[in-house]
Amino acid sequence: MVSQFTSPDAVRLLGDLDFPFPEGTHALGRLDSESEGLLILTTDKRMTRLLFSSGKPHQRSYLVMVQNEVSEDTLAHLQEGIVIPVSGGEPYIAKPVSVERITEPTAIYPYATDSREAYPHTWLLITLTEGKFRQVRKMVMAVRHRCLRLIRVSIGGLVLGDMLPGEVREVEGEELFERVGL
Repeated sequence: MVSQFTSPDAVRLLGDLDFPFPEGTHALGRLDSESEGLLILTTDKRMTRLLFSSGKPHQRSYLVMVQNEVSEDTLAHLQEGIVIPVSGGEPYIAKPVSVERITEPTAIYPYATDSREAYPHTWLLITLTEGKFRQVRKMVMAVRHRCLRLIRVSIGGLVLGDMLPGEVREVEGEELFERVGL
């Protein structure tokens, strides 16, 4: 599914979900079509400005399944920061808040199971305060691990928890501002 309500392409959209979204609903941030997880939808334009223009960093955490075993050296390299290309091919140092190996991904998100787990892989929990285009995917690829699955599990104090894929849960205004950390 694409994190938007309209597209010229024949893809699944947010409007395809079984939920009566109010007029003017838009996504705060995006997930690429290959990613899944927590997405904040709002009609409050203040939230968009505060989240992306306030200069106050907000943390986002991603549960990431990568191909093959991640060594301790590679884990340390990811934690120190990775140079990735951004728009125009410019180099950018992607420095996460934290990177940790996760042995029980279903403890973080109950639906973090994958048929590819029969093959060598590693689950990581990567927390960032910035969000460049496909940043997590570029980070793990820079250390020679292909991203097999990417799930955003939190934005600030708002946590995906046990929500099913495609499930919509309403959080009222001030509670949302508080949980996201604005």
